[in-house]
Amino acid sequence: MRIDKDCIGERFIPDNVLYGIHTLRAMHNFPITAEKVNPVVIESYLQIKKAAAIANQKAGSLSAQKASLIVSACNQLLFSGDYSDFCVPAIQGGAGTSTNMNVNEVVSQLAMRLSAQGGKKAVKIHPNDDVNQSQSTNDTYPTAGKMAMLKKLSPLLASLTKLIEALDEKAQTYSNAIKVGRTQLQDAVPTTFGRSFNAYASLFRRDYRRLKATINVLSVVNLGGTAIGTGLNTTPEYQRQIIPILNKVSHLSLVQATDLIDGTQNSDAFTTISGALKVLATDLSKFSNDLRLLSSGPQAGLNEIELPKQAAGSSIMPGKVNPIIPEVVNQVAFEVIGNDVTVTMAAESGQLELNAFEPIMFRAILTSEQHLARAMTTLVENCVAGITVNTEHCRQEVERSSIAATILSPILGYEKTTQIIKKAMATKQSVRELVKQEHVLSDSLIDDLFSPEVLTNVRKANQNQLRTASTHH
Repeated sequence: MRIDKDCIGERFIPDNVLYGIHTLRAMHNFPITAEKVNPVVIESYLQIKKAAAIANQKAGSLSAQKASLIVSACNQLLFSGDYSDFCVPAIQGGAGTSTNMNVNEVVSQLAMRLSAQGGKKAVKIHPNDDVNQSQSTNDTYPTAGKMAMLKKLSPLLASLTKLIEALDEKAQTYSNAIKVGRTQLQDAVPTTFGRSFNAYASLFRRDYRRLKATINVLSVVNLGGTAIGTGLNTTPEYQRQIIPILNKVSHLSLVQATDLIDGTQNSDAFTTISGALKVLATDLSKFSNDLRLLSSGPQAGLNEIELPKQAAGSSIMPGKVNPIIPEVVNQVAFEVIGNDVTVTMAAESGQLELNAFEPIMFRAILTSEQHLARAMTTLVENCVAGITVNTEHCRQEVERSSIAATILSPILGYEKTTQIIKKAMATKQSVRELVKQEHVLSDSLIDDLFSPEVLTNVRKANQNQLRTASTHH
């Protein structure tokens, strides 16, 4: 055991751990959840500590020996991926101070142990004076959070791209598969599944552009601002060097905020990305609702499409299969929408020069990014890629639908068309069959008029056909 001190008192720390008293107090004070700070935040924080040590050495405020040890400690943690000593709960008070101090303690302790290898006398590396030099939680914590969000965007955008590609493929495959269009769940004019899948792809392309635009917003960081954005306790050389060095370490393209006070106290960057995630979640949920509706039945529902069968759907009803993939995507969407409310309230509740509620914002946004990426992956692989359209059933539904008679109205007139529709509905005949029986138009013209091309392009129906039909009539 070793004794560690802070401004409150002393605590015994086990010898086998790298963290110190601040981390121990956080574990005691915040028993809200077993979930720890997101590993990508920790990774980003270690990159900040590494970059800061290099910048401070260049500025002449940190010895080359200490800087080298801090960099070595950060590298070892980054390359090993062993984050077991980063054990501060994700939901925490203190505006992220516990997370910053957890990282400072672990890096300083590991750096000292590295210095003592081979029986050498350990070099004293102080968590505040050395590891945290030229920094504050006020600037490092939001910077680490933004870095983590940027990193999580890459897999999210990749999953979204795959969904768009899968929808494009379905649109091409079923470009001529005619179906009944619906408004307010009632039959409307005919359309095709090609158009429907194209519309979904267009929707998600807009989501992609929205999310892509947040990269510029998140790339503006307040690192170098230290306490409340004043830049207190930094050197001009550190201020000049820290962002370029961090970009080299992290392979990101960060930019220092032009107004560090603004960059420290305001959280609109987080509401921006959270809002884009909410819109994507809303769109995914609507799409999932449509898939469940279109595949409903099969005997007593729409049964227009078939989703891949992924699991038995009932413990009591043999053969029942449920749309479990759209269902899980719906639930992720509900979670993300709720997370956006959390982010909105946390951003709005910040007071004066600092927002104390960034920890819950980071947890919410990073969770949303991760869950949406995984949800879209299973949606594509286990659902969309295997969707098949019941083309013959859909075609028959179009021909039976009274709305299909819309194409006849310019030829036969509104009143005559209405009579045909009423008779078709009363006799349970298709409009196409009834028109042929009544010999109001030639069979060949009826076949042309009820072709997928004309039915789904009423405005573009061949004018010669219409004139011929009128003359015939």
